[in-house]
Amino acid sequence: MNYYNKLLLRKRMRKISKRRIIGCAAVVMMLLYGSVMCAQTDTTKLMRLSLSEAQQYALEHNYTLKNASLDVQKAEAARWESISSMLPQLTGSFDYSNMLGYEMNMNGFSIPMNPNGTYGLTAAVALTGAQVVGAMLSKVSLDMANISRRQSIQTIYSNVKNIYVSILAMEETVGLLDSSLANVERLEKTTQDAVRVGAAEQIDADKLSVQVASLRNSILSTRRALQMLYNSMLLQLGAGVDTELELTTPVSELLNIENCTQMLSRGFDINNNFNYQTLQQGEKAAKQQVTLAWMNYTPTVSVYYQYSKRTYFGKEEGFNMTPPQMLGAQVSLPLWKSGSRIASVKQAKVSYQETLNSKQQAEDGLRIQYQQLSYDLISALESYQVQSKNLDVSKRVFDNLTEKYKYGRATSLEITNASTDIITAQSNYIEAVMNVISSQIALENLLSEEQYDNVVLPGEKEK
Repeated sequence: MNYYNKLLLRKRMRKISKRRIIGCAAVVMMLLYGSVMCAQTDTTKLMRLSLSEAQQYALEHNYTLKNASLDVQKAEAARWESISSMLPQLTGSFDYSNMLGYEMNMNGFSIPMNPNGTYGLTAAVALTGAQVVGAMLSKVSLDMANISRRQSIQTIYSNVKNIYVSILAMEETVGLLDSSLANVERLEKTTQDAVRVGAAEQIDADKLSVQVASLRNSILSTRRALQMLYNSMLLQLGAGVDTELELTTPVSELLNIENCTQMLSRGFDINNNFNYQTLQQGEKAAKQQVTLAWMNYTPTVSVYYQYSKRTYFGKEEGFNMTPPQMLGAQVSLPLWKSGSRIASVKQAKVSYQETLNSKQQAEDGLRIQYQQLSYDLISALESYQVQSKNLDVSKRVFDNLTEKYKYGRATSLEITNASTDIITAQSNYIEAVMNVISSQIALENLLSEEQYDNVVLPGEKEK
């Protein structure tokens, strides 16, 4: 083998080695990519939730509810702070003094003023009318915080239910659109076959092709909207973005026409409404503000007991006039404040009357709102019944025309119109279902028949 042939052989071997290296690297990259994809799949968490499970999960992880619970704890602490201001207060003290060798001269007698320290213990209590009313006001604040907590729970329940139902309705819409698309695609294929054998015109096939494209676009748009609803549900639940949801409660169970009828027949007890309960607590607070203004005329009573002991650190006792025990009491009464107190009382009375007026107006508004929401629910139920029948009729018309079209007894225009009608009927039916459930939720929130007193949030103790 000459030098030239050897050189060619070496080049070929190098190329083969490079190809092997590249091939091995490609295999390694594919394995790494596959392991990464598997790892990403493994990190996705699947949650299968019924409506009640979704609501409970939201209660345990929603930040708004956590803050509502903290507000109750803060109001409870403020209440005890107000109460403790009326209870005896105990104070300990120690005083040290050193006169640096000074001796007191009294009638020829020299009294050393040795360094000394005094231990003191003082128990005191002071009571005013304003403190008593302040404790009552703190109780009102605690009650309002509890009402706000229950209302927040109700809001979370409602929001989760609304989004839950919207997802189910959107999924049903996608299913109906898929069914319609399959029907129109079959008609398109049948028409194209008829065009090829000269039994139909191309324009008929083109019309169906346009309708197929339009349906596909509608399905894609609906699927994107469905994904946005799933994202909203994840935010409401407080779940991670890598969570995949599967909802298990069917729409038929949530619709519950019988429950809607019973709710309409029960009437409206305004005292159960959370907004009205808040107004009632506001009325109590305004009334107690009037009492608080009158408390400026009441005296302040204080009593104290003091025990003291002086020590000279082992040296000779000097001049000591500190009594070991002392008991004292004081009553102070403001006599004249240039009319500021009566002005405060008048201002509090005016604010109280304004509160009463606002409460009455809100009460009338809530009763009118109840009537309006009842009408909305009745109308939604009626529309649901009509749209349900309309969907059934549209399906039967479409199936009938489809069968006729196969045998040439129906035109493509009739098929196109029937297909459009069934899609519209499906959309109207889904909208009617959503209106019934949303009207039901709105009326349930107004009635507030479930008080949620037994719901325990994270960080709370069971009662």
